[in-house]
Amino acid sequence: MSQKASTPKGTRDFSPSEMAGRNYIFETIRDVFARYAYLPIETPAMENLTTLTGKYGEEGDKLLFRILNSGDYLAASGKFDEQGNSLGPLNTAGFTNLICDKGLRYDLTVPFARYVVQHRGDIVFPFKRYQIQPVWRADRPQKGRYREFYQCDVDVIGSNSLLYDAELLQIASEVFSKLSIPVTIRVNHRRILAGIAEYLGSPEKFREMTTAIDKFEKIGADGVNRELKQSGFGDEAIQKLLAVLNVNAEHATEMMHWLEAEVLSGSETGLSGLQELKTVFGYLECQLPADALKTFAFDPALARGLSYYTGTIIEVKANGVGIGSICGGGRYDDLTGVFGMPGVSGTGISFGADRIYDVLNEMKLFPPAIETSARVLVVNFGKQEEAFALKTVSRIREAGIAAEIYPEAGNLKKQFSYADHRKIPLVLIAGPDEISRDHLTLKNMKSGEQIHMHNKDLIAILQKIE
Repeated sequence: MSQKASTPKGTRDFSPSEMAGRNYIFETIRDVFARYAYLPIETPAMENLTTLTGKYGEEGDKLLFRILNSGDYLAASGKFDEQGNSLGPLNTAGFTNLICDKGLRYDLTVPFARYVVQHRGDIVFPFKRYQIQPVWRADRPQKGRYREFYQCDVDVIGSNSLLYDAELLQIASEVFSKLSIPVTIRVNHRRILAGIAEYLGSPEKFREMTTAIDKFEKIGADGVNRELKQSGFGDEAIQKLLAVLNVNAEHATEMMHWLEAEVLSGSETGLSGLQELKTVFGYLECQLPADALKTFAFDPALARGLSYYTGTIIEVKANGVGIGSICGGGRYDDLTGVFGMPGVSGTGISFGADRIYDVLNEMKLFPPAIETSARVLVVNFGKQEEAFALKTVSRIREAGIAAEIYPEAGNLKKQFSYADHRKIPLVLIAGPDEISRDHLTLKNMKSGEQIHMHNKDLIAILQKIE
């Protein structure tokens, strides 16, 4: 009986045309990272569970993919004797930890922190790195949400300077501008949220508050209301919080003034976060044109649920598309501390390549040129002409132009059809008559125009054609 071919839920195969789109995204992002002087690294797909657990909050820990160890787990657990007889009730949590001591990475930030600590003797601080690799989350698959997906991270660690927070926001703005995606870049600060928790009279419930706020767009005001009640917030505190989340200020400056006067005036923590955010926006105003500045929005309802964020937090969404955030991040002041290197501040953002692909696809923003692997197809007339064709395709490739020769002789209609389906824009014809005169014919598949030329002029003409 044959087995049904399938991929695990939340994972996908990618066709050549899809890979062309993905590579376009990776190359665009990589180019921006490199121009801001960030350096590439890679880390293993799997990490020790001790590296991963406790870094993403309770919700994040539930989404870790654990890797099963090899061996006889039951015998090794000490709960069974050599004959397999039970020696007592099995502790599920302890058993899970025993049989799984590694997990697939959940994101690239925690492995990066581990990398920094492990290689600190070889690193010059501040250390600016980027990383483009897949991550895995045991999430429920749905539109725009996958179990395996790529992240494109850019971080700098070893500096408290807010210049880097502004730089990351610039990078986000530039990447999406180059991809032609209209976006809103939402910005907040974790200490502003801490100040709001003080305003509610519940600073000790900061984590519960931010967890609920982070779900605001998914579950709405009623859902947030229920979650806060379950966490012990009173009706008055909930109404005060919802009033803050629903304030509709037209400009970041207006919102900051309102928060400073009405909400954070009694919170030293909240005011310090607000001042830092003012500084970051000031840096942006110094460096970005007015059109780019319009993409930024200060949003006190932005929480970002990951527990390691301590300062500026960032989230980017594409305008007019029903897909979640396509980029996000923030500052983390002591992520390396859990690995024995305390007091090292860092900041970073992560671009979700898979969601960016879905946005580009839905908005039909992919450039048509990325869909072809070759610019030139050399026609194959048969054995007599094949040697000439092979020399010609080699010359084209040596000039840095992608080219291929049709593998079988004869039937020109079939060869032109192949070029058309593969979206190869140019077809080079060298039949017996052309070869005898050392001439070639180049056909533009889009316009139908044919150019007749001497063989020696081929490369120069190809290089002039867009």
